[in-house]
Amino acid sequence: MNQNLAFADYAVFIIYFIVVSSYGYTIYRKRKKDEHDAKAYFLAEGTLTWWAIGASLIASNISAEQFIGMSGEGFFLGIAVAAYEWVAAIALIIVAVWFIPVYLKNKIYTMPQFLKTRYNESTALIMAVFWLFLYVFVNLTSILYLGAVAINGMAGGEYLHFIMIGLAAFALIISLGGMKVVAYTDVIQVAVLIIGGLVTSYIALTTVGERFGFGQDAIAGFKVLLNEAPEHFKMIIPEPTAASSQLEINKYLTFPGVMAYLAGIWIINLNYWGCNQYITQRALGADLQTARTGILFAGILKLMMPIIVMLPGIAAYVLYTNGHLPQLVGGKDGAYSAVLTFLPTGLKGLSVAALTAAIVASLAGKVNSISTIYTLDIHKKYIQKTAGDKQLVNIGRFAIFAAIFLAILFTWDDTLGIGSVGGFTYIQKYTGFISPGVFAMFFLGMFWKRTTGAAAVVGVLAGFFLSVFFNEMAPAVLGNETFLYTAYSNGKGGFEIPFLICMGLSFFFTMLLMIVVSFAGPKVNPKAFELDTEMFKLKPQTTVLIVITLLIIAALYVKFW
Repeated sequence: MNQNLAFADYAVFIIYFIVVSSYGYTIYRKRKKDEHDAKAYFLAEGTLTWWAIGASLIASNISAEQFIGMSGEGFFLGIAVAAYEWVAAIALIIVAVWFIPVYLKNKIYTMPQFLKTRYNESTALIMAVFWLFLYVFVNLTSILYLGAVAINGMAGGEYLHFIMIGLAAFALIISLGGMKVVAYTDVIQVAVLIIGGLVTSYIALTTVGERFGFGQDAIAGFKVLLNEAPEHFKMIIPEPTAASSQLEINKYLTFPGVMAYLAGIWIINLNYWGCNQYITQRALGADLQTARTGILFAGILKLMMPIIVMLPGIAAYVLYTNGHLPQLVGGKDGAYSAVLTFLPTGLKGLSVAALTAAIVASLAGKVNSISTIYTLDIHKKYIQKTAGDKQLVNIGRFAIFAAIFLAILFTWDDTLGIGSVGGFTYIQKYTGFISPGVFAMFFLGMFWKRTTGAAAVVGVLAGFFLSVFFNEMAPAVLGNETFLYTAYSNGKGGFEIPFLICMGLSFFFTMLLMIVVSFAGPKVNPKAFELDTEMFKLKPQTTVLIVITLLIIAALYVKFW
């Protein structure tokens, strides 16, 4: 089937572009009176509804690395990769109940501000600079590169740089309107993302049913997947034995069974959803109940994400192993694009729109956070202390232009080598090493009054060096089998500890070091936050949302354990 787009596909995409742009402009016109209000621009303070917060969280979270990377992991691992989404739903409950009240009570608007308020200015400045580099040179570049490559492949493979500029320009247009425009256009983006993703999954299942002689029946197609690849519908990857193949070992290295749940997957999710400017910014301008409801709504939406980003990968695996997907190229990361070739004219355009929505929403959310951190935590404090609201908004817009320009510059010829390692791996490589230290610093800072500024610095540095040690050096230094871990052959002449276990070990020892250092300080740090039980009380409707989420997750794990 011809993979290139037809006129009807371009028409669907253009309609999507016009709708999003028009809606964004309408929102911008409505808030024009607040155009030079810094808090309104960066946080949309007090104007976001719970459904806008929830939709914006998901639209900003789901991007090309999920569509391409997680679909690829569905091809390779199966449903086990859904743990990242389903544990995220539980992490969002934890953030809504315990993290957000601390932020809102202490009027925290940026993550560096949290560090300054709780620890000291040096820690805040160091982390502000780090986050800016991470967001620009890791997140923005990888999202832009992966998105451009994916859409370029569907458009015929000759428009990479044009698509790259188009995606960046689209995100730029939305971002310049401020947080309110970003959040409310995200509502449309997430609707397109979900509808387009569900259409792709439906076509994948009907194609499986048809190729295996059951007609275009999605339910029959799903049953074929269960029969043809039963190992792809198990949440727990078994621990390797002496008789295990290298493929089985590689799967365990990627997701180490029960140990994944006892180690790093919680750190990844709680750090991402609770200590990340890019994510928490959507809720920091709202009141507590609105913020909580929006976050829990995002958690419910997370439960369905594996259907959109993982199921096509499993369908691709079954089709490929039975000789029905010769067009798959590039290994597991080509799974999603290969499935898209089955879509009829018009629906391909919808899928391109869905992928574009995911990419643009993530890019817009990232540059808005970059703009906020730079303007409020660096420029206002260290460069132009007397800047008024109008100047801050203009500086924020300049920061958006600069971030987009740098992202295009470094992805133009793939200067950073994202294509050689894969976008998902690239992001994990450069964010995973710092996550244990950052999360330990935030967690103890919120809930242990004795934690000191010195302990925070030790935590960030120790978390990084311990992550490097366990990931890169521990097997060679300590051996392949210790009471802490087991290292497995990676098929490349070396031995590795599963990455998620490394994160768990790094976090444990970082917490231990921070506690020891803090004991050298006062029993109650003068900068400790005041907590009270009223902050954490839940309204009945909030409790209902939490119970519904937990019941659905429990049912999923009972079914697929």
